[in-house]
Amino acid sequence: MSGPSTYQPSHPALQWFEKRLPLIGLIHSSFVAYPTPRNLNYWWTFGGILSMMLGVQIVTGVILAMHYTPHVDMAFNSVESIVRDVNYGWLLRYLHSNGASMFFIAVYIHMFRGLYYGSYKAPREVLWILGVIIYLLMMATGFMGYVLPWGQMSFWGATVITNLFSAIPYVGESIVTLLWGGYSVGNPTLNRFFSLHYLLPFVIAGVVVLHVWALHVAGQNNPAGVEPKTEKDMVPFTPYATIKDGFGMVCFMIFYAWFVFYIPNYLGDPDNYIQANPGVTPAHIVPEWYYLPFYAILRSIPSKLGGVIAMFSAIIVLAFLPWLDSAKTRSSKYRPLAKQFFWIFVVGSAASPRRASTSLPAAS
Repeated sequence: MSGPSTYQPSHPALQWFEKRLPLIGLIHSSFVAYPTPRNLNYWWTFGGILSMMLGVQIVTGVILAMHYTPHVDMAFNSVESIVRDVNYGWLLRYLHSNGASMFFIAVYIHMFRGLYYGSYKAPREVLWILGVIIYLLMMATGFMGYVLPWGQMSFWGATVITNLFSAIPYVGESIVTLLWGGYSVGNPTLNRFFSLHYLLPFVIAGVVVLHVWALHVAGQNNPAGVEPKTEKDMVPFTPYATIKDGFGMVCFMIFYAWFVFYIPNYLGDPDNYIQANPGVTPAHIVPEWYYLPFYAILRSIPSKLGGVIAMFSAIIVLAFLPWLDSAKTRSSKYRPLAKQFFWIFVVGSAASPRRASTSLPAAS
């Protein structure tokens, strides 16, 4: 959609560089001259917000990893030492822990926007599937990161969630043993999760590059769900979209900063400030809030295997939406019945965490 670059640098040094590696031209065609629909609203700013939050998480995560000790006897104290003894360690820790929640808030809004406006329909099927892959990688990364502080909820959450794989016939027990690195959650588990938690954000960044590439090939959807017909329906990405994205990022950062500086532990669990103790089970074992809709699905089905299948199916089904929805109209603005079901789905997803936040036996 962006087409070959027409950028021609005026400085001789830039001309020399551009002939050998047209990097500036690629950036210009992708983020300056790239044509975007002129009727985009502020729901489209969350793509830029997500890129910003990924950068924040990678930078803060790399610095935190310099001070973290992935050992069951020292992990909890190393996190407390980061907060108390490292210069601005408290800020790094709260930026990272609350950043995960902000990341998921933004990605859920981004996904719901795509659902509402039909951004998964042709010719954007690959773009949507790459987005689902990013979401799955985010869920895995977030879960493993939650284990690293090695508090009570970290330990028992890891025990319960990894135990779910034992429901898979024939290979379930082997998968659990592989994840644990033994026959219970312990030091090998923590080392595995730390290694993967450090690696996966860079994998996410790579898939994000593919996601943006697919976006530039297929072009952006718009609230009307109608492909632009002429050049008059389009505007350059810069300054029109960049100003709007910048304003959205500033507003989101204010919201983010409110949590970091005023209520940094609001979205966490108090039990995670107690060091992990395999001999004491917390009264309530729940994952982070962004997993609770799927956790509610798991708990609503008596059969362990059935619950696991339903939970993972609720995620995987998103990848098949381009083929499950056969309507020719994209946007739900012009589909009254689809709009009603969409808002029922949103309300149901928001209400399900209340039911899921009750206790779950550790052995289930």
